[in-house]
Amino acid sequence: MSYLKKYKLPLLWLRRHTSSRDFMLISSALVGFTAGMAAVILKTIVHYLYIMLAYGGRLFDRPVLLVVLPIIGILLTVVVVQLFFKGKVEGGTAGILYSIAQKSSIVRRSKMYSYVITSGITAGFGGSAGLESPIVVTGSAIGSNFGRSYHLNYRERTLLLACGAAAGVAAVFNAPVAGVLFAVEILLTDISIAAFIPLMIAAVVGTLCSTLTLDEDLLFYVGNVEGFKAGNIPFYMLLGALTGLISVYYTRTVHWIENIFEPLSGNVYKRALIGGLCLGLLIMLFPPLFGQGYESIKMLQRDHADLLLEDSWLNFFGTNEWLIVGFTGALALVKVIASTLTMASGGKGGNFGPSMFVGAFAGFFFSKLINLTELGNVPIHSFTMVGMAGILSGVMHAPLMGIFLIAEITGGYTLMIPLMVVSATSYAVVKYFEPYSLEAKKLAQRGELLTHNKDTTVLRIMKIRHLIETEFQPVSPDATLRELVEVIAHSRRNLFPVVNTKGTLEGIILLEDIREIMFKTDKYDLVKTKELMVKPPVLVQHDDSMAEVMKKFDESGAWNLPVVEGEKYLGFVSKSSIFTKYRKLLIKTTNV
Repeated sequence: MSYLKKYKLPLLWLRRHTSSRDFMLISSALVGFTAGMAAVILKTIVHYLYIMLAYGGRLFDRPVLLVVLPIIGILLTVVVVQLFFKGKVEGGTAGILYSIAQKSSIVRRSKMYSYVITSGITAGFGGSAGLESPIVVTGSAIGSNFGRSYHLNYRERTLLLACGAAAGVAAVFNAPVAGVLFAVEILLTDISIAAFIPLMIAAVVGTLCSTLTLDEDLLFYVGNVEGFKAGNIPFYMLLGALTGLISVYYTRTVHWIENIFEPLSGNVYKRALIGGLCLGLLIMLFPPLFGQGYESIKMLQRDHADLLLEDSWLNFFGTNEWLIVGFTGALALVKVIASTLTMASGGKGGNFGPSMFVGAFAGFFFSKLINLTELGNVPIHSFTMVGMAGILSGVMHAPLMGIFLIAEITGGYTLMIPLMVVSATSYAVVKYFEPYSLEAKKLAQRGELLTHNKDTTVLRIMKIRHLIETEFQPVSPDATLRELVEVIAHSRRNLFPVVNTKGTLEGIILLEDIREIMFKTDKYDLVKTKELMVKPPVLVQHDDSMAEVMKKFDESGAWNLPVVEGEKYLGFVSKSSIFTKYRKLLIKTTNV
């Protein structure tokens, strides 16, 4: 505790004695450093564990271990999650989007380290998942909790959350521009120019962490690309269309497999065994699926695609160009299944790395096929790299990030035009079939996703349960007019719910509807409230989205509507309370 106090005291002093802008710049650098070092640690551990198991120990010489190790990794991950994190290590990048949209950018403290531990176990033992999403979660949690520690507001906390994510991505790929664009395209729905400065600082600091501490083998850098030729534009357009269709396949396959495993969510160990066994068998058939797959991508870039067959059962048929083409094309498709099995069965990881794997193999397959069929003579290395941008753009719905990430990985902008052509084409194809990215799709279906439409964003943040007004005085359907008048005399409202003994709403009474009869004292003991009530124009369910509530207000023309849970009366919601809350949230969420 004393260490934490020493750490916080200088920053508390800075918080009090510097402007908000200066404190944010200092904070972004600190968050970037912490997130960058977390990425370095995770990347280093998994890399050397993978090298030791897969190559140093010649794991591929013992195919049975290809089945056993992923199962062990997934089971260990599940055990750690259940014993040490109470089963609460969930969400990935989608969880961060949910935190921004529904939890005021507050991320659980345990996510600062839980994903590093669990994803390291999963990937280290051969799970076919990426580390980038766990690093994004870790960096986001670091930024969010830094903001909470110094009592920053929602906008500042959201910006630091994005800084942590940007630093993590930048550190993994040594790509600061891609880190910034990842935060802008995926996490932040509304951003001011001033917010770019903290994001850039965090991304640069994160990049320096990896550049100064990681060996070249750990940095995914490729320099072997050929120059751009205008004559290849039609082929790049075709590659963009292909990667767009594969991205649609990717998204739908992920959700299909997740739905298959959903009934097993009650028994996490059974799910881990079944999913781990399926994954292990798939890896035994396609050994390059073991682990993240970056070593396999490097083999393609170094003209060693034939080595991919060396550890496969297909090696029995010898090595020829057509077999390599078929094998790489199949790998592009089955990688989706392998990575989804890894995560659906309880392993931890993300789809960022697998997307790059699929893109690289799709680009290699396409270009090799074009050359073998003599339809053209295209540069295979360039198409392999550009394919990664196509799948990233399609799966993540982040074309700018995909373009600049590959540009930075290849050490320049030689491929800028092909990257733009392929990413734009892929993104256009995907948007036609899938309006939301892979990570955002489920949140969008539940109405829990922030969008670039500010009105829609604010409405999705608002929850009906926070707007229910309960000071309306209920009356019994069997109460007399005298009793009703007594209730009216002690109420400031002009609307009265009629509720029976079971708590069910039977109707409502409007003061303006009974104003005339109220003064006829001779009817005080003769008329019952059930004779005076009317049915409400529409009922609002307690779990309705705010968009549904506003639609009901528009269609009914009412100013107040009753809220029920099933048939049980809870209270009323009014337009005035919604507008007041809307204005507050609009101010809160504007200009991150």
